[in-house]
Amino acid sequence: MASMRDIKRRKGSIQSTQQITKAMKLVSTVKLQRAKQNAEKSGDYFRCMFETVNSILQKTKNLDHKYLRSGASGKKAVIVITSNRGLAGGYNSNVIKLITKGELAEEELAIYAVGKKGKEALQRRYEIKADYSDVIEEPVYADAMVIGRDVLEAFEKGEISEIYLAYTGFKNTVVHIPTLLKLLPVEVSEEEMENGGSAEGADKALMNFEPEDEEALNLLIPKYITSLIYGGMIEAVASENGARMQAMDSATSNAEEMIDKLTLLYNRARQGSITQELTEIIAGANAIS
Repeated sequence: MASMRDIKRRKGSIQSTQQITKAMKLVSTVKLQRAKQNAEKSGDYFRCMFETVNSILQKTKNLDHKYLRSGASGKKAVIVITSNRGLAGGYNSNVIKLITKGELAEEELAIYAVGKKGKEALQRRYEIKADYSDVIEEPVYADAMVIGRDVLEAFEKGEISEIYLAYTGFKNTVVHIPTLLKLLPVEVSEEEMENGGSAEGADKALMNFEPEDEEALNLLIPKYITSLIYGGMIEAVASENGARMQAMDSATSNAEEMIDKLTLLYNRARQGSITQELTEIIAGANAIS
C-alpha cells in the first residue's frame, strides 16, 4: 500500500488538475454559447446554398465551363477543418479518420489545412498544399474567400480535379457529425433529381441563365464555394467548443471520483497508522509491567 505522503501528494496533484479542467470547461461553455448562436443563425443559409447550387449545376452538364470540368491531374483537394488545440475528446481525430480511413486514395490527395491539429496529423502521409490554421481562431467570411479563391485557381489550372470539404457539423451541444462534403464537380443522383422539384420533370428542365451562363457561373460558383467553407468553419468552431466542454466535464467528474477514492485510502492508511502506534504503546506498557 502507498504511504500516506504519496497518497496526499497524488491527491493534491489531481485536485490541481481538476481546477484546470473545471476552468477550461467554463471557458468552453462561454465560447460555445457564442459559437452556437453563429452556427444556428447561418446554418439554414449555407444548407440552402448547397442544395440550390447543386440543383442548378446538375442541370448544366452540357455547358463547357472552367468550374464544371474536372482537371487532368486526378488530384483531389480536401479542405480539412480541425482545431489549433487539443483536449477536445475525439473532435480532431474523427475528422482525420474521414481522410485516413475513407475511400480517397492517399496519393491522390492535396490537403488544404485549416487547423494545426489536422495539419500535424496528416503532413506525414499527405501533401499539405496550403496552411490556413490561423483563420480558425475567429472565422470571418474574408478568410473563407481566400481559401475558396486558392482552391478554385488550382481547379481552373487543372492541378486538382475535385474539391472536398472535411469538417464537423454542429447538430446540437452533444451531437457533432464528422462530414466529408464534395463541392466540385457536382454529382446528383437520379433519385435526387426526381425529388428536387415540386412538379414532375421540373428538375430535368434545362437551366436558363440571365445574364449569360458563363458570367452567371463565374459569379455563382466562387460564392458557393466560399459560403460552404465559411459555413463549415462556423459549425466546426461550435463543435470544437461543445466537444471540449464535454471532455472537460468528464475529466472533472473523473478527477472528483479519484479524489474520493484517494481520500478513502488516506483515511484507511491513517487509521492503520494510528492503530499500529496504539498497539506498539500497549505492547511497550505490558512489557514494562
